[in-house]
Amino acid sequence: MSSTVLDSRLGPVRQTYAGTKEFPPIARAYTEVSQAVREGGFLRRTPWFYSGVGAAVALGFGGAIAGFVLLGDTWYQLLIAAALGILFTQVAFLSHEAAHRQILASGPANDRLARILGTGIVGLSYSWWTSKHTRHHANPNRVGKDPDIEVDTVSFLDEDASSARGLRRAITRRQGWLFFPLLTLEGLNLHILAVRHLVGREAVKGRWTEIALLVARFAIVLTPVFLFLPLGMAFAFLGVQLAVFGVYMGASFAPNHKGMPVIDKDAKLDFFTKQVRTSRNVSGGWWATWLMGGLNYQIEHHLFPNMPRPHLAQARKLVREQCRTLDVPYTETTLWRSYGIVIAYLNRVGLAARDPFDCPAAATLRRA
Repeated sequence: MSSTVLDSRLGPVRQTYAGTKEFPPIARAYTEVSQAVREGGFLRRTPWFYSGVGAAVALGFGGAIAGFVLLGDTWYQLLIAAALGILFTQVAFLSHEAAHRQILASGPANDRLARILGTGIVGLSYSWWTSKHTRHHANPNRVGKDPDIEVDTVSFLDEDASSARGLRRAITRRQGWLFFPLLTLEGLNLHILAVRHLVGREAVKGRWTEIALLVARFAIVLTPVFLFLPLGMAFAFLGVQLAVFGVYMGASFAPNHKGMPVIDKDAKLDFFTKQVRTSRNVSGGWWATWLMGGLNYQIEHHLFPNMPRPHLAQARKLVREQCRTLDVPYTETTLWRSYGIVIAYLNRVGLAARDPFDCPAAATLRRA
């Protein structure tokens, strides 16, 4: 059985699949498209591309550092802070790709690169992110198994929204409209999660390496800011950098699965169906690929997590054709429309946190 709520303007708002009838088995779908991908050479490493991206990001950091030194004690420094927020997000994209074995030839080399980029430069915990992201890829949008739809400040499921209390309940009631403002705090939240993970009691692979990288990273980033800028300006600089980083990260990841079908924890689905139906691509071509670090091709990324960024557009043609042949919905929309879908979905879920009589008409009747 399934429950579906559709909005004619925004497409699927919430669609929960609890059985297998909605997803007929497509045994050979993934095998066939995988063979075509391998024959096309789309899984080959692209060192030339990532060397170019790395050089461009390094030049960006060089320019930001030079600007910081030349500007001195001026509020124009906030422009440098915003630029750093963008650059740190671009490095996070590269760390994500290295973690998926997209950049270098060997797994250990990619792990080392991802840890250096993600923890040493961006300030995240690579071990925390790897555990969380691996579970997400295995079961996207599956209740009880995908950590990306677990309740946090924002609720992605009706049952989580209805259980909200206190401040979280107040936020949940309007969480769609508050989603992007809340992302301004996501950068700080990611740093806090990294520290909590590394000082916690659970076993952490490479704990001391990550702690050393994290300490060095914050020392290198924070020392010149608080040493050369007035205290108030230094805090403003840090606030802008974290806000831009959080919004950019969240705005890049949010369109990928939010508002797509949510899978019941007991549903049995084939790999191709599971990955395609729960993912959304963002149109736009090369500019969207640069802006979102390849996450605009979310369907292809989920089907082939180790595919380098430059090959995703070519793989898209094969996957779309396979979906067309098998009558499997392939979802792709513009970036702005995807944000509208996400906001509408979160607002609809947030209704579960509202008093059913919390409306002007009901209030008038109660007063009468």
